[in-house]
Amino acid sequence: MKTRRNRSRGTERARTPVNIAPPATGTPGGVYKPLKDADVQNIHAAALEVLSTVGIKEPTDTVRDLALEAGCIQDETGRLLFPTSLVEDVIAGAARDFVLHGQTPEHDIEVRDGHVHFATGGAAVKMLDSHTRQYRPSTLSDLYDLARLCETLPNIQWFARPVVATDIEDWRELDLNTIYAIARGTRKHLGSSIVLDSHVPEIIEMLDMMVGEEGAFRKRPFLSVHATTIVSPLTFAEDSSNVATAAARAGMPILSQTGPQAGATSPAALAGSLVQTVAESLGALVAINLVKRGHPVIASGWPFVADLRTGSFTGGNGEQALLAAGQAQMMRFYKLPTGVPAGMADAKVPDNQAGYEKALTTAMAAMSGPDFVYESIGMLGSLLGCSLEAALIDHEMLTSVRRVMRGIEVTPDNLSVDVIAEAARGAGHYLAAGQTLALMETEYIYPELADRDSPDSWKEKGSRDIWDRANLRVREIMATTFPDHISDSADAAVRARFPIHLPESAIDPATSHWAHDLDAAS
Repeated sequence: MKTRRNRSRGTERARTPVNIAPPATGTPGGVYKPLKDADVQNIHAAALEVLSTVGIKEPTDTVRDLALEAGCIQDETGRLLFPTSLVEDVIAGAARDFVLHGQTPEHDIEVRDGHVHFATGGAAVKMLDSHTRQYRPSTLSDLYDLARLCETLPNIQWFARPVVATDIEDWRELDLNTIYAIARGTRKHLGSSIVLDSHVPEIIEMLDMMVGEEGAFRKRPFLSVHATTIVSPLTFAEDSSNVATAAARAGMPILSQTGPQAGATSPAALAGSLVQTVAESLGALVAINLVKRGHPVIASGWPFVADLRTGSFTGGNGEQALLAAGQAQMMRFYKLPTGVPAGMADAKVPDNQAGYEKALTTAMAAMSGPDFVYESIGMLGSLLGCSLEAALIDHEMLTSVRRVMRGIEVTPDNLSVDVIAEAARGAGHYLAAGQTLALMETEYIYPELADRDSPDSWKEKGSRDIWDRANLRVREIMATTFPDHISDSADAAVRARFPIHLPESAIDPATSHWAHDLDAAS
């Protein structure tokens, strides 16, 4: 294997002011509450009623046996009914205030109530190609490139697989290669679905080998499994439930998600859709805790929206923003770690439509205070597509979203009475004031991609739009960012043990096609 130099160090620095770099604890949120206190109580009561009287069908043998032992009832149709006392007991004993580990300690995430982090996510099957600007099937190389891009983006704390490697058909090889590619591309906390529970031990073995120490993953589990243990409406998913069971027993954190779609697989009434989402979120939490009490679980309901004219998924609308914020508010009511989706533009390219859809849904989700906002960058085409350029533009948007979340700090000094008096009686402006100079890097942010030039200056510089500017920056990052936290010897051992499809040339800056692309673009 050719020696790889770590060229990510120079591009890893945030290009936004250091004062807004996200802390491990996240950015405090929770000021936006779409539900009144009485609404929260009513949804809570209705969700418990659904769990105790309607229940969830088709439990796995493991979940059924554990649930019946814990006091659940199986009705004559086979549905598992959850007594309110059991649900409340599990909520009270659920894991809170834990750490999600990065591959390296500086990327550890402290999960704390009301502190918001941003993550990628999704399972797009198409990539908006950086060179042709046309959609094509997403590949394993795309997944690796997205991970490398996010290695340089400080607002993203959790890299969850955004696209599917459609060039790999075998399920075992898909799981192994997906996790290899994302672990190879970034040192941050990782997330991915796993197709079958039988793959979990091999994945952990591979991650141990990448670290270079047997048992390293159990000491610092830096991969969370995305497990849709319940599919809507109110049905256990066998394979995903078995994966969650295996993950819990292996010490792997779980992002437990359910995705009811208002008007299609959950009620068209937004309140009713929230009731079902909460019921499914709590049901999944109970099932996992029956396997292993107090296991780290991100109890995430992802309420989605259907366009009722066509029945198709739509992610960039006000209803989606309301549902995500409402779900976050409900989980905060329980003080449960949670995540919600946002930024799922229906637009096909990074244009005005994508901008307003993403800003609306992401800002409202973040302001409502979930622990994580998923799908927060890069997603287009109603979650069917992904784009490196869109991810970079969205990341810049997150800087502004996080600035809004900070709010306006009011102190005796920044009420500025003396500063106003001095300017009014003297220079007549504040541009050179000591306060202005002191605050310009903390009170304000400055975009890298968004253009603030005059029209004439913009024209003189080539009349490039934000997509053009993002494309050039993507090429720069792709040509220079090759994280080397995994040693050559560990990588060679993994390749000898497992069927890794990502070519060695893709992880070597000397042979990556991106270096040539950058020269051509420049």
